[in-house]
Amino acid sequence: MTQLQIFEFSPFAENTYVLWDETRQCVIFDPGCYTQEEQNILQKFITENALQPVRLINTHCHLDHVFGNPFVVKTWGIGLEIHEGELPVLGSFERVCQMYGIPFHEAQPMPVNFIEGGETISFGQTKLKVLYTPGHSPASISFYCEEEGFVIAGDVLFLESIGRTDLPGGNFDTLLHSIRTQLFTLPDETIVYPGHGPATTVRHEKEYNPFL
Repeated sequence: MTQLQIFEFSPFAENTYVLWDETRQCVIFDPGCYTQEEQNILQKFITENALQPVRLINTHCHLDHVFGNPFVVKTWGIGLEIHEGELPVLGSFERVCQMYGIPFHEAQPMPVNFIEGGETISFGQTKLKVLYTPGHSPASISFYCEEEGFVIAGDVLFLESIGRTDLPGGNFDTLLHSIRTQLFTLPDETIVYPGHGPATTVRHEKEYNPFL
């Protein structure tokens, strides 16, 4: 059985996800831990639950989703995985931090692997289908766990809202197309875990999301 823990990190109130199963192997998605205290919270949870991080994945590379990348790489010795189309966003991390007046402590690690939409990634006994969901960012990817009925959606779809599209590489029409063809084709009861805010379901967003 695949389990999930959510942490809300940084002034951006970003959702960091840790997924694990009975093997105790785990994946860290979008580590937004910015402060030492937030890093300690993540490390304490993983240690106390005897988890073994085996993958570090960014759904996309906006600064609030990657703050903790260096910490995770250094602490657990695992490499970063992203969609190749997110490289320009990752590469702009320092410039964007400076633009927002946000101090950064370490440079971002370069990816060790690129993930494509349509493939299946695995850890332990868990398999996740990769969905290509650009629009909020140039090459955002989402991760669907069919067995447990949930999707890690990054900043693509929120409770009765959608990701912003006014950042570099964003496109409103592309985002709506991604949601309709990749997320809304999942079963209605699928739980959507977004990059910010509370979880929702595919059915709820079909019925109540004003953008869709």
